[in-house]
Amino acid sequence: MKWGKRSWMVFLGALLILGTMSVSLLSMAMAQPSQNCPCSFRGLAEAAGPSVVNISSMKVVKGGPFRFDSPFGGEDDPLRDFFEKFFGQRGVPREHKQKGLGSGFIIDPDGFILTNNHVVEATDEILVKLGDGREFQAKMVGRDPQTDLALIKIEPDKPLPALKLGDSEQLHVGDWVLAIGSPFGLVSTVTAGIVSAKYRRIGIGAYDDFIQTDASINPGNSGGPLLNINGEVVGITTAIFSKSGGNIGIGFAIPANIARELLPQLRKGKVVRGWLGVMIQQITPQLKDKLGLSTEAGALVSQVTPGGPAEKAGIKRGDVIVSFDGQTVREMNDLPFLVAKTEVGKKVPVVVLRKGEKKTLQVTIAQMKEEQEEEERTETGVGPELGLALENLSPELASKFGIPDTSGVLITNVIEGSPADEAGLRPGDVIMEMDQEPVQGVQEFARKIAGYPRGQAALLLINRKGNTMYATLAIPRS
Repeated sequence: MKWGKRSWMVFLGALLILGTMSVSLLSMAMAQPSQNCPCSFRGLAEAAGPSVVNISSMKVVKGGPFRFDSPFGGEDDPLRDFFEKFFGQRGVPREHKQKGLGSGFIIDPDGFILTNNHVVEATDEILVKLGDGREFQAKMVGRDPQTDLALIKIEPDKPLPALKLGDSEQLHVGDWVLAIGSPFGLVSTVTAGIVSAKYRRIGIGAYDDFIQTDASINPGNSGGPLLNINGEVVGITTAIFSKSGGNIGIGFAIPANIARELLPQLRKGKVVRGWLGVMIQQITPQLKDKLGLSTEAGALVSQVTPGGPAEKAGIKRGDVIVSFDGQTVREMNDLPFLVAKTEVGKKVPVVVLRKGEKKTLQVTIAQMKEEQEEEERTETGVGPELGLALENLSPELASKFGIPDTSGVLITNVIEGSPADEAGLRPGDVIMEMDQEPVQGVQEFARKIAGYPRGQAALLLINRKGNTMYATLAIPRS
């Protein structure tokens, strides 16, 4: 095929258009990252640095004297006069000062500083060092061990530069973040990284909800700010995952939104939380099947506190809470957050699933006391043998194991690697129910378990030191 002059002109024109489009697309692709990925964090570090402080805590630890016995001993000990002269006894006092280091950041020009509770708790002295070298004694304003947040205050002679709390919900995985603190006492250390994940629960407490980042975080960074590229605090650096004690790229920060919600109460010196009065656990696939649920969403109620708000409203053990005050409970860990931030005395609708039927109950939230922390329990497992040793629960055994009740079957031994072990059963546990039917004795338990087809699982209700929880015990296939 021969091309004419016109055909060649059309072909060259098309190539030119495609080339122009390619250059434009490449330019757009290169320009886009430059808007979100600064070539330098210098401006951000210079602006935020003066608001980050170094915190030194000191606690006097008292103990008995450390006795010094010389090899001479007896009344002729040549060191006896020395110790009696300087210490009044033949021993060295063991009182000493225990020091700690951490970070914090100024949130108010008047000298309010936000940090971690574990940096300043149980201390006799808190010393704050500013970026310009000035040092101040700080006083405790308020602290919350449950979220590991604390508010302290210094008395500056002039207003201080403060950082702004940003919206941590607007933070996305892959966003740039900057951490500033005093790792290993190296003040004003700046590290950069990205948001690796959100909503991490690492087992610290009921209110785990961490931002995970690969920005370098080490001991001494605790309490420092995690900043977005706009210079807003989106997190408070708190913990690291490391077998060596140093940074391996897995650090955790408390979301700024949690701190914002608690600040008004921290300023008053006390955090008050709502209390529902239930013990909950995660819905596993095994529990889902045994309870006849359509999904694993929600929080399974394994125990209801007598006289608590939940019991008064009609919530029962075995209910699955799927909504609280109009907000969906996607999984167990959602519920403690929703309850805790609810105003004490407020009546809220709670939607539960009870044997496949939805019920809406009105619950008046009470105030949580320190001893009323709602616990989480998850027990699952399968294995080759039952691995259980059982006894009828007698008053003597109940007293020996510290069990408040005398009904049920006592587990006295669990074989390692067995289905009982995998199900999380322990010696001292009491089997109260099997498939929501009471179990009165060992013979009844053996008869019921013998009737299960191979490969299926029995739903057990366990009493462990006064707390009840569900467990699924798999029956061996062979």
